[in-house]
Amino acid sequence: MSLRRALHFVFKVGDRTKTATFYRDVLGMKVLRHEEFEEGCKATCNGPYDGKWSKTMVGFGPEEDHFVAELTYNYGVGEYHLGNDFLGLTVQSSQAVSNAKRLGWPLSEVGEALYLTQAPGGYHFYLVDKEQPPKDPVLKVCLGVSDLQRSTHYWTTLLGMKVMEKNEEKKTVLMGFADTQCKLELHDISGIVDHGTAFGRIAFSCPREQLPDIEALMKKENQKILTPLVSLDTPGKATVEVVILSDPDAHEICFVGDEAFRQLSKVDPKGNDLLDKAMAEDKSDEWFAKHNRQKAAA
Repeated sequence: MSLRRALHFVFKVGDRTKTATFYRDVLGMKVLRHEEFEEGCKATCNGPYDGKWSKTMVGFGPEEDHFVAELTYNYGVGEYHLGNDFLGLTVQSSQAVSNAKRLGWPLSEVGEALYLTQAPGGYHFYLVDKEQPPKDPVLKVCLGVSDLQRSTHYWTTLLGMKVMEKNEEKKTVLMGFADTQCKLELHDISGIVDHGTAFGRIAFSCPREQLPDIEALMKKENQKILTPLVSLDTPGKATVEVVILSDPDAHEICFVGDEAFRQLSKVDPKGNDLLDKAMAEDKSDEWFAKHNRQKAAA
């Protein structure tokens, strides 16, 4: 299991321009790669939508040793309904706190050296006001669960994560595949998990040879598989194989073959320019305004 690693969390974004400002100018992340697609993804990476969409990977460093964000933008959708499934992503960066204050980005102090802010769309980000660590500044992703014991069993016994910290008072469990990686925190919300339409997906890599084993184990344990082992093509880049799972609270989990993903996820020096070009050429807002209509609210 030590060969498995946390890769990214998928966010659906309705306003790509404001979102780019948040990740680049507030958090201080870099655009690692940007890709445009004419039709929906076979593994529903962009959600249950068939039309034109884009994927932008942003992070503090290369995907091979940083946990990053995958920003999926569906051209015809302007906003998504948030649920209580994604509870926050924690970043350690005093620079991000300074950036937010300088840009007038709303911040709330919620603890000692800890601030809460929101990405466009309402996604919660917690900023630890300390110098960025030499390794990845992204510390943890927090997801809401309805039964902490059941979810802990799923993520540890079936997926191989190890528990690193338990807090019975806060009803949280912190776990991960390795101490050096971004952690997953499960928080018991004492109720049903609502995924809204903004529901995301957390991704991990594993050696390609483990993918059929993961799928077989889930079948044996009568756990839900959203997408059986499938190959995904990205024009001009490596083809990767994935299995998409659903945990007891319907959190989507992607496992991708590590060897091909390392090829696919190499930093594209043109990524930032490709994103800027795509945003400049995106006339969807003007079209909807001209026809006195609004983009769909998912």
